[in-house]
Amino acid sequence: MSTFSALTPRFTWRGALRSAAHLALPRRSDYTELPSSWRKDLVAGVTVGIVALPLALGFGVASGVGATAGLITAIVAGFVAAVFGGSHFQVSGPTGAMTVVLVPVVARYGAESVYALAILAGVLVILMGLTGMGRLLSVIPWPVIEGFTLGIGVIIFLQQVPLALDTAKPDGENAAVVALDTLRVTYWDRALTPLVVTVGVIALMLVLTRIRRSLPASLIAVAAATVVVELVDLDIARIGALPAALPSPSVPAFDASALATMFPSAMAIAVLAALESLISARIADGMVEGVGHTHANRELVGQGLANAASGLFGGMPATGALARTAVNVRAGARTRAAAASHALVLVLVVLVATPVVALIPMSALAGVLIVTALRMIDLGTARSILRATRSDAAVYLVTVGVTIVFDLIVAVQVGVAVAAFLSLRAMSRVSGLRRAPLELDAAEEDALLDEHIAVYRFHGALFFGATKQFLDEIATVRDVHVIVLVLTEVRVMDTSGANALQEIVRDLQRRGITVLLKGLDADQLRMASSVGVLQSLGTKDHYFHDLRAAVAHARNHVRHELGGLWSLECARPRVG
Repeated sequence: MSTFSALTPRFTWRGALRSAAHLALPRRSDYTELPSSWRKDLVAGVTVGIVALPLALGFGVASGVGATAGLITAIVAGFVAAVFGGSHFQVSGPTGAMTVVLVPVVARYGAESVYALAILAGVLVILMGLTGMGRLLSVIPWPVIEGFTLGIGVIIFLQQVPLALDTAKPDGENAAVVALDTLRVTYWDRALTPLVVTVGVIALMLVLTRIRRSLPASLIAVAAATVVVELVDLDIARIGALPAALPSPSVPAFDASALATMFPSAMAIAVLAALESLISARIADGMVEGVGHTHANRELVGQGLANAASGLFGGMPATGALARTAVNVRAGARTRAAAASHALVLVLVVLVATPVVALIPMSALAGVLIVTALRMIDLGTARSILRATRSDAAVYLVTVGVTIVFDLIVAVQVGVAVAAFLSLRAMSRVSGLRRAPLELDAAEEDALLDEHIAVYRFHGALFFGATKQFLDEIATVRDVHVIVLVLTEVRVMDTSGANALQEIVRDLQRRGITVLLKGLDADQLRMASSVGVLQSLGTKDHYFHDLRAAVAHARNHVRHELGGLWSLECARPRVG
């Protein structure tokens, strides 16, 4: 058996299933604190359920799938993610970010497609968790996260324009274009009443929040608007009839060709579900001390199961909801039983209160979502990023712009790409090659030898962004017989950098200059060997771990190469 085979773990289906079960199955340790915390968890669950009700209805309506789908999603996805997810505090359900993605999907494929997309996206998120992609968040720069959060807030605000004006939503996928079209076709004499209701809900929510942050401002404002609209008998759009029980699970109808067409949308939904859930869980971890932190891969598996279950029950895709998760933590939750009980509170609403919920004005929900959007627009954070560096400001502004003009996933991709480009440019600027003195005690004879030896130190990252600079600088070297390349300060080296190193060695040796290398770490040495750098040296004796040994070898090489000329040089009297 080869060394590689001996070191590589064998894949077995039993091992894969054991790993999947470890990520997917609930654990006794999830509820260690429940005997002492169940009262706090129950209070937190009721509090979050009250907050979640108008948001679930509003996001369902705003996405184009309907209030019923939003409520089902909050119940089913909220419960499944709480039981199977990797966070003790995460509350999942329909969110504004997911609404932003779903609006163009509904416009393109119809509302019925959302159920199949939720299942497909759920499967993709499960695969992300099983393949260890829980570290996805670590590669997303902060300006990108904040940029697409601001973009989401702007889009959610724009999406509420048709609801706030009680105007049929014009065709279109871009929220800004649809909002402008809405203003153009609105009958303003009829739109004034719903607009007053929307503004009233916004004002009441802001006042209640100032009085006491723990008050369920959205529910109180929506209830007040509903009562006023009923008493005055205003002719404005309502939510309408809702089911008095949860539907039975069923596989939505779809065909393979339609599913293939919708796969890019499913992938976008899956990436967003993973990203937003991990962000929310990480922030929740930072709000609580002394409680185990989120297991990222298990969280992805739980969110994937939640999305698949939501689709089976006629719901929409879901993610971890930061606002509801924060309410859960502040209300005293200690275990995942709190998030699970919030779903049961919503089940109770479906069973006993749907006739009342059906009377809620659509414009009141628009007011709730506008306040939600305004809270996502953090001007303090924006100022901090814009004042930081020009690179961070550019990444932030590009992400915001692309989010509004195109969509979230494109915005994340473009933002990460711009951030990567600017980071690589900065890295290449601080990487470089410099000639250094030998800095070794030398006899007079060795000092004469040293005139034919050059020591160059490379510092920074030897990667594709810095290879041209490396090649250009070394190409100017003349009038030496040996070059010692000291690479101790190379922090990063990729295959492009290793290949550039090979080109340098070959070019110098073609010009009659011997190259000695010193200082690669074990991983870099393996890469250099695989690319052919060590072979280009001609002998393994030209790679050193010690600079003194490299210089001594270089002196011997010069002495041997100069031969008789060297004896004459040594015999010549020195002046001074």
